[in-house]
Amino acid sequence: MTGANLRADAVAGITVALVLIPQSMAYAQLAGLPAYYGLYAAFLPVVIGALWGSSHQLATGPVAMVSLLTGTALAQFASPGSDQFIALAITLALMVGIMELAIGVFRLGAIVNFMSHPVIIGFTNAAAIIIALSQLNKLLGVPVGRSEQFMADIWSVVLQTGDTHLPTLAMGLAAVAMMWLLKHYLPKWPGVLVAVVFTTAVSWAIGFERHASAELSQFADLDVRNVVEYVTGTANRVQELQAEISDKSALQQRLERTIGTISPRIVVLSADIEILRLEAKTIAREHRLRLRELRRFAFEQVRDANGEVRFHLTNSLPEGAKGDGQRWRVTKVADGRLHLSGGGEVVGQVPPGLPSFELPTFDWDTLRLLLASAFVISLVGFTEAISIAKAMATRTKQRVDPNQELVGQGLANIVGSVFQSFPVSGSFSRSAVNLAAGARTGVSSVVSGVIVVITLLLLTPLLYHLPQAALAAVIIIAVSNLINFQAVLQAWRTHRHDGIAAIVTFIATLGFAPHLDTGILFGAGLAIVLYLYRTMRPRVAILGRHPDGTLRDASLYHLTTTEHIICLRFDGSLYFANVPYFEEAILDQSAANPKAKYILVVGDGINEIDASGEEMIRHLVNSLRENEVTITFSGLKRQVLSVMEKTGLYALIGAQHFFRTEDDALDAIFQWIADPTFDAKFCPLKRGGADAVKETEAPAAAAADQAPAA
Repeated sequence: MTGANLRADAVAGITVALVLIPQSMAYAQLAGLPAYYGLYAAFLPVVIGALWGSSHQLATGPVAMVSLLTGTALAQFASPGSDQFIALAITLALMVGIMELAIGVFRLGAIVNFMSHPVIIGFTNAAAIIIALSQLNKLLGVPVGRSEQFMADIWSVVLQTGDTHLPTLAMGLAAVAMMWLLKHYLPKWPGVLVAVVFTTAVSWAIGFERHASAELSQFADLDVRNVVEYVTGTANRVQELQAEISDKSALQQRLERTIGTISPRIVVLSADIEILRLEAKTIAREHRLRLRELRRFAFEQVRDANGEVRFHLTNSLPEGAKGDGQRWRVTKVADGRLHLSGGGEVVGQVPPGLPSFELPTFDWDTLRLLLASAFVISLVGFTEAISIAKAMATRTKQRVDPNQELVGQGLANIVGSVFQSFPVSGSFSRSAVNLAAGARTGVSSVVSGVIVVITLLLLTPLLYHLPQAALAAVIIIAVSNLINFQAVLQAWRTHRHDGIAAIVTFIATLGFAPHLDTGILFGAGLAIVLYLYRTMRPRVAILGRHPDGTLRDASLYHLTTTEHIICLRFDGSLYFANVPYFEEAILDQSAANPKAKYILVVGDGINEIDASGEEMIRHLVNSLRENEVTITFSGLKRQVLSVMEKTGLYALIGAQHFFRTEDDALDAIFQWIADPTFDAKFCPLKRGGADAVKETEAPAAAAADQAPAA
């Protein structure tokens, strides 16, 4: 590497790191994890993805789409931010990495083609809107619950706009305004970093964060105390069940090593563990629902005559009592105490030092639960990464290998998972910054990783006062570029089916939220169904002789045909879905032209034939022969003829009925026709024959007729 390349990569790496650090923390929270886990995901995965991938400028790391998919996939199994949730996120990263690596190693990168462009367009627009809406509560400073209806959760946030925490809203809007202004008027400035530094400094200066903890007895309202008691009870019960499950699982492993897996005691123990897991899952779900209910209560802090602190609902203060003027809300229950927030939310304590090495642990139940989500995240993450890499390759003239990129992304997730990372992918915004900053090799990403290491080792105290509203603003600005309804309109103009696939995917993704994987799989399935529907009824053109000497669609150009010969072109491959349509078209034409004893199939548009197609033609040939009708073919491709030869269909039809061109076929048919009323000299299909009809259609129609339809 030359000195010039090294300097360019160093500058680009530092520039990307200034965007990467705040973005990664924001995306970690989008995934339901503590913000500092974003820094863990911005360290080794960034370096590994660059060294093992094929693109020199692709910036791997936390991204909005994958983070959202991670958060929504895991929220149904554990409370966001909990130890169980974090463990599942790390396990998910490992599963995603293994899938991507396997697809890359076996060179199956073409599997992403099942995610058609219209489906990606619809999903991306819907996901961007969902991401932006998911940050609304952080901008307003109000609580939000997680349920099976994302839009219902957002509506509950809208209903709480009257409780907006104005300092939080001011922080978020200030960050949005700064990033927008810098992007448009000072594009070379790191707008994200400037906004984060400014809001963090203001947060520290005004004491933006206020926290308190309380016991059950400090809550005055009886209904609230009942909810609090239930929440603390369920939290303690979940911990007890998890400890019991852990003890029994350890005992089961010891017994399996000593007495084997086939034992009545092992069977009973396994059943006990399953029952405990089911009970823990049920209680954990109830705990999340009750905690969400508790978070909706707003309290004021009041000191009684003895100086003891008590929390009263804001609308039910004792007569003559004076509150502190703050709205306190319960944020979590831990160690038998309730933790409350009375100011703006900040990142808080970031553990200094690098993430520790720890292998993710999971059982078959976890694997089964996360398998579908891991597959969808693998497809979406890789599709996003390879799209970005290819877009940059058009400018750098670099060759991008999709399978090698899969290997790089897979290794990035696998290595990241053993160092406490959640799933990552290629970032559009940071890759664009990397390219614009002059990155020439993957060394720029190594430099970015080094900057993150320095941050983890030395600068974590500076991140304590970073407002959550500022991170929400970072996410909203980042995903605003993903909303592109013009692309949906363009898909509609290209083909109605593509437009339908994009629109339905968009609606399904919004409707199924927070289960985004269901939305995108629904869209992908619809796109495949629409494709099959299109190919089930391909274009069948009855041909006539055009004045220019070629055979063209007779109905389109108002050309004369003959009742003695049926000449048609089939614009599609013959496979199981459209075989009945082909057979029906042939038989309909034969019935409509009883004098026609010869049928010519112009097969230029038939690219392949499967077993159903072969069987149909065999049956059709025999049926037509019984009615003294002969079928002939012209222009068949080598792969189609090869199938016919292997199956004996070629011999059944007869070599004399296959021709290289349609004109050769017609010349032969003219000689075979024995009808005394037929004169080849005056046949409309003969070259230079009687048909001299003027061309009446536009050039676009001519182009449409010449090109075989898919």
